Amino acid sequence: MPITVDIDVMMAKRKMSVGELADRIGITPANLAVLKNGRAKAVRFTTLEALCEALDCQPGDLLRWQPAGDPA
Repeated sequence: MPITVDIDVMMAKRKMSVGELADRIGITPANLAVLKNGRAKAVRFTTLEALCEALDCQPGDLLRWQPAGDPA
């Protein structure tokens, strides 16, 4: 997939668990796992905004485009 999700990288930098982040942004840990693992087909701007606020980062810190065929 050309869009790579780096939520787990930011979580590690902030030393935050899935459960803690899910509580802070108001979604279930299961739904956060779907986002975190890149299995989501879409993300709401409100969720992206909440992620950025909770992790003190920019959207580009969480999502990046990678040309097809490039190694991750």
